[in-house]
Amino acid sequence: MSRVCDICGKKQSVGYKYARRGLPKKVGGIGLKVTGRTKRTFNVNLQLVRVRDDAGRVAQKRVCAKCLKNGLRKGTIMKAARGSHSRYLKEKAAAEENAGA
Repeated sequence: MSRVCDICGKKQSVGYKYARRGLPKKVGGIGLKVTGRTKRTFNVNLQLVRVRDDAGRVAQKRVCAKCLKNGLRKGTIMKAARGSHSRYLKEKAAAEENAGA
């Protein structure tokens, strides 16, 4: 299972976790001193979402939270309907089709 966003390609990055000692200056100390650093990874906040594409097909995609938020807001990502809501949409489409014909 890859930890990569299917939309923007964001993946985990590498950084450090710093160990510090001392008291911060704003609390009255002489400042924090770094006593060590350890490698660590920063993982992407991926969500598994059922997405409807332009052709109307539904597929599961791994989408990072930032893309999900922006996509839903801009309308570029359309979440697929589930359960009773999908039945409601089908009935609504059938009713519109009968009314138009």
